[in-house]
Amino acid sequence: MDAFWIITTGFLVASSTGMLGNLLLLRRMSMMGDALSHAVLPGIVIAYLISGSRASVPLFLGAILMGVVTTLLIQFFSSKGKMQSDAAMGTVFTFLFAVGVILVTRFAGEADIDADCVLHGEIAFVPLQTSSFLGLKVPAPIWTLLALLLFIQVIFWWGYKGWMITSFNNEYAQSIGIRTAFWHYSLMAATSLATVVSFESVGAILVISFLVVPAASAYLITDSLKRITILIMAQGLISAIFGYYIAESVGGSISGSMAVASFLQFVACFTWSKIGAKKEG
Repeated sequence: MDAFWIITTGFLVASSTGMLGNLLLLRRMSMMGDALSHAVLPGIVIAYLISGSRASVPLFLGAILMGVVTTLLIQFFSSKGKMQSDAAMGTVFTFLFAVGVILVTRFAGEADIDADCVLHGEIAFVPLQTSSFLGLKVPAPIWTLLALLLFIQVIFWWGYKGWMITSFNNEYAQSIGIRTAFWHYSLMAATSLATVVSFESVGAILVISFLVVPAASAYLITDSLKRITILIMAQGLISAIFGYYIAESVGGSISGSMAVASFLQFVACFTWSKIGAKKEG
């Protein structure tokens, strides 16, 4: 049963983050997940220092708020400072991560908190966090990630027209009266929420992988939004299944193995797209 819960966790994370990664890819902001995974550290530490508790709610809120601050700073420097978005991301997240490391090391003697515990979740521990709900014994992260997936699905299909038009042609969207700032910041807020919620369960590496790779793979073989969405979820499921059993066979990291499985699917999609291009040529 442990295998089922671990695979389900991987699938839920891949489906949630992959949907948003689809939009980030169009905006050339695929590495936003990497930036957020490091930049939220000071928010977590500050939340602990204010609340004096390691309960997940205050730490979660601190991470979310810092995620929003990160996106605001990146947007400010890229728009006002005439920087490329990737340069702005690198500048902001390295600064915030450095601040977080300083805070962690400074208060390490006073707080039972360190960089490992706030940045690296462990998917193998998910089955150990079982709770009862309506007579069902289900790991608590499953409920959280399921709620996240439902929320992401709702806002994705509610706002995808606005996100798509502002992603493809931001200037045109502004000219016809679309509030481009609203759509940009709503996507950044949703990305912050999805990544921070997922970090606790599976860790930063797998979140970053699922935020980028499934969408990149899907775009190699189709341009249809509905097909891309289905492919993202299918690849997430395959990555979770094969990644788990790869880890079992080699005795390695489950999250790392799922990320490797996701990359192997990317290679397969890349090869398929090249073969198709040669046939058409």
